[in-house]
Amino acid sequence: MKYLIMIMMNPEAGAMWAQMSPERQRQGYEAHDRVREAIAAAGELVTAEALQGPEAARRVRLRGGQVVTTDVPFAEAKEHLAGYYLVDCPSVEKAVEWAAAMPEAEFVDIEVRPVLDLHPLAGAQPGT
Repeated sequence: MKYLIMIMMNPEAGAMWAQMSPERQRQGYEAHDRVREAIAAAGELVTAEALQGPEAARRVRLRGGQVVTTDVPFAEAKEHLAGYYLVDCPSVEKAVEWAAAMPEAEFVDIEVRPVLDLHPLAGAQPGT
């Protein structure tokens, strides 16, 4: 089963990161490399990516047939998605184990969510 492991970021954690030395930040990136390599070695990594902050985001809506975009993040958002791992593993417990291995797990929320397989509903085969 596929699970999306979402690494959330908040203002407090972002401030902590900004105050870290370049060496400590490098160690954080290296820790992610080790986690990614372990998931890949287990044959359970589909993909993993870090994301730019919400200041680079665009929200898109279709209203009355017109595309409406918003370039500025909403002020009420206290957390944002900083990165993700898509894993294909045998159980939610295993996905939680991978999530707990994330370096940020000590100071931000890591959310694990099962991926909904829509192929049966659409009458399509996986991979199409």
